[in-house]
Amino acid sequence: MRPAAGVGEGVVLQRRHLYPAAAARPVGLRAPARVQPVDTAGRVDQHAGVQVNGLRLDVGEVRVGTSGWSYDHWRWVLYDPPVPSSGRLGVYSTVFDTVELNASFYHWPRATAFVHWTQQVPPDFLMTVKAPRGLTHARKLRDPEAWTTRISEGMSALGERRGMLLMQLPPDLERDDERLAGALRAIPAGVRVAVELRHPSWVHDDVFALLARFGASYCVMSGAGLPCELRATSDVVYVRLHGPDPERLYVGSYSDQDLDWWARRIREWQGSGRAVLCYFNNDGDGNAVRDAQRLRQRVGPL
Repeated sequence: MRPAAGVGEGVVLQRRHLYPAAAARPVGLRAPARVQPVDTAGRVDQHAGVQVNGLRLDVGEVRVGTSGWSYDHWRWVLYDPPVPSSGRLGVYSTVFDTVELNASFYHWPRATAFVHWTQQVPPDFLMTVKAPRGLTHARKLRDPEAWTTRISEGMSALGERRGMLLMQLPPDLERDDERLAGALRAIPAGVRVAVELRHPSWVHDDVFALLARFGASYCVMSGAGLPCELRATSDVVYVRLHGPDPERLYVGSYSDQDLDWWARRIREWQGSGRAVLCYFNNDGDGNAVRDAQRLRQRVGPL
């Protein structure tokens, strides 16, 4: 993956806070500067939207979905009446226009599986894919080339429905700029990447500049013990909301106040010309479904 010229220009370094503590939420957040879309070769395109980056997103477009879709405990929440697991993605795609594939983290699917999923969703649907834990957790980004072919085949099989590749790094992986750069360099050309950096040592201006050089999105995150840094390192802002509980991840439902706050942040990113992909990962009790719908209502219609 070649560094993208121009993506990091004008990126505003925004105030740091540790969410979900309500008292720590920043106020008066300054909107990030506008960044022109670039293509995978680093050329600025004055006329196109983010589509030139391999994503079917317009400048300022917002998509909200969930992390995963096939949960038994979403029966009677999203799947009402219940449907077999084979039919859940099709039902999901009638409610949301994007999803974050989590199963790929545990076992990277064959290309035929990706093709099968594309046949169940509308043409304008976007599927973001979580990178395999073999790359991010077992090898901790060492020797990333071992995964290049499999990632390329899977992401290519999604065709126009391809979203971003999410690399979630483990919370015990401390900052290592050289290792991160090596992994980003190994990502197949045309694949857009978001990186979730869970260890606080990664919160550094040089790290954000590194992501910007590669056209990679810093993953803005909310969740117990996670640094919530409002940074935009590319023309697509990637957000993961892991739940409002101050002690545990993936549980609880966001309050109206929480969602109003996130809606304002999203509108600020929109106003700067950035597209936004936002996924709820608080799947317990179907909270992710309800919260995603509530946030979607706050930021505008599909």
